[in-house]
Amino acid sequence: MKGVTTTRSPCSLLRRDSGVNTGVRRRETRAVVAFSSAVRRERGNGRNGATAASLTFNKLRVSAERDQRLTSSKKKASVCQAQGGNKGGSSAYDYDVCIIGCGVGGHGAALHAVQQGLKTCIIEGHDIGGTCVNRGCVPSKALLAASGRIREMQNDMHLKAMGIQVGSVSFDRQGVADHANQLAASIQGNLKNSLVALGVDIHTGMGKFVDNHTISYGLPGRVDVGGQLTARDIIIATGSVPFVPPGIKIDGKTVFTSDHALKLEWIPEWVAIIGSGYIGLEFSDVYTALGSEVTFIEAVDKIMPGFDSEIARIAQRTLITPRNIDFKTGVLATNVKAGIPGIKPVEIELTDFKTKEKVDVMEVDACLVATGRVPFTQGLSLDKVGAETDRRGFVPVSDKMEVLGKDGKPVPHVYCIGDANGKYMLAHAASAQGISAIENIKGRPHVLNHNSVPAACFTHPEVSFVGLTEEQAREKAEEEKFEVGVVKTSFKANSKALAELEGEGMAKAIYRKDTGEILGVWIIGLHAADLIHEASNAVATNQTIQDLKFNVHAHPTLSEVLD
Repeated sequence: MKGVTTTRSPCSLLRRDSGVNTGVRRRETRAVVAFSSAVRRERGNGRNGATAASLTFNKLRVSAERDQRLTSSKKKASVCQAQGGNKGGSSAYDYDVCIIGCGVGGHGAALHAVQQGLKTCIIEGHDIGGTCVNRGCVPSKALLAASGRIREMQNDMHLKAMGIQVGSVSFDRQGVADHANQLAASIQGNLKNSLVALGVDIHTGMGKFVDNHTISYGLPGRVDVGGQLTARDIIIATGSVPFVPPGIKIDGKTVFTSDHALKLEWIPEWVAIIGSGYIGLEFSDVYTALGSEVTFIEAVDKIMPGFDSEIARIAQRTLITPRNIDFKTGVLATNVKAGIPGIKPVEIELTDFKTKEKVDVMEVDACLVATGRVPFTQGLSLDKVGAETDRRGFVPVSDKMEVLGKDGKPVPHVYCIGDANGKYMLAHAASAQGISAIENIKGRPHVLNHNSVPAACFTHPEVSFVGLTEEQAREKAEEEKFEVGVVKTSFKANSKALAELEGEGMAKAIYRKDTGEILGVWIIGLHAADLIHEASNAVATNQTIQDLKFNVHAHPTLSEVLD
């Protein structure tokens, strides 16, 4: 197609004749899967992994080509069948599925689409992997891993209790930053390789609708990329960007969002963090481990307002009080003036949340704005398909991820997943929504249970949950007239946690007494982010609280906190 810039799969030659013979198709599929698997192994094996990927692919390709030669007499009869590519149907469109945006959600949707035999393309105007891989959960976990090791090695009392003695501990700021940057680059490359290996076309540009089946794309000021394509179904997966409240000017040096903070260009002595949600808590963990003092500025009257209250109290005792952290609640940062590192402080004007009166002015070395995220949905030309965003910028969708038009009815063949629809702004939720959208595109009705999607805060110790807080559950019980039950276990009673001298923490499950339905599970403690999945899967499969009693855990393991 004229004007279209694509990245083609190394397997595209095999895909062209995929309708020739069932045995050939099987061999081709094996080649694609083996190549993709070997590429993923390359992360750990370097050149050897790349060589293995090439050899495996070439070997299976030769085998497939041999079978093609043996069945060449049948090719003419198969041409019409093969014209649809992976689609297996009409060739009226360039693709079966076009996905606008390739973060974790778009990537997950693309992989599932290919598995379902759909000819698929991606339109991406920035980086493959989106916010999570490049400016979010992946690099932040690298910073947390490095800073967590530093904190552990600096805790003399903890180490001496296990008979370990260490000298002075130091770190290289640039080395820590490089670890995060290199991890993001590596994961981004792996994601792109997996798409290319499976035959997904990648188009560069920002996409916008022409109609329900047509997308035009390009980049501002660039004439070398861009074009127009058609697809039977289109999925919006454009993600989100940091929200910056009015009155705050970002300079990227002294006043910044998480996007800038992940670069770790310097370590301020005193950092104010506006917002005490997941992002703010994780960065407080990093900064205090590296020697900074932190002050939280929170609009509501308590710290960590989104947490279960009991878990929040334990988190305050373990994550806030023992560290160089204080907090101001019930106030807004209504005016923030940037400073100059090491020369001029950042000025933060604080206003009472209720009275709107100015109450204080803080002077700090730096200010991290961690006030949440907003959808990145501008420029999609949704009006071309009879839809529009809500007042916050989210794309309204049905339970099946179908975009809803101005009349409230689903727009045919147009879907939206991830942060752009606002249902649950987490990377893995976006991926799950992408899979759900593909299922519905294939005519298999599917609705994702968002109450079963887990979430985690990767502090030290970690906090994780699925479902409701106890407070939310009791409100629901009052409305629906049922009784709430709560069961708790302590990390202090867990042998593995005690062996690690990490007995601080608890798990609590909230449920309906009449039916045993699990309403929510919260965990704070060592590796809580890994432990929550047993509970989230229980919610997804409609297990009751009584069913959990029959689960068997290896002993001694942390998983026994869910016994």
